[in-house]
Amino acid sequence: MLIPKVTQMVSPRSGRPIPNQFILTTNIGEFFQSYKTVIAANVDGQIHLDENWDWSVTTLKYLKEFLPDNFSKRDIYDAIESGKYKIMELN
Repeated sequence: MLIPKVTQMVSPRSGRPIPNQFILTTNIGEFFQSYKTVIAANVDGQIHLDENWDWSVTTLKYLKEFLPDNFSKRDIYDAIESGKYKIMELN
């Protein structure tokens, strides 16, 4: 059974908790959740992005903080195209 540890993301600039942005840590990996939607997963170093990946500006901002690479939006799309990041249903 997966029982996640939920941590609210913290702003690197202010050090304050970011509303509605969470990291869920489980025995299989870490997940980034924005509001009630899981956006991305990092399982054994493999990044999986939800199949509905048309993110808002705010969600994209925090997704970039979750990802291990310091990627721009274009870099994320390129990683999807190249297969480095996998698309799957996460919700």
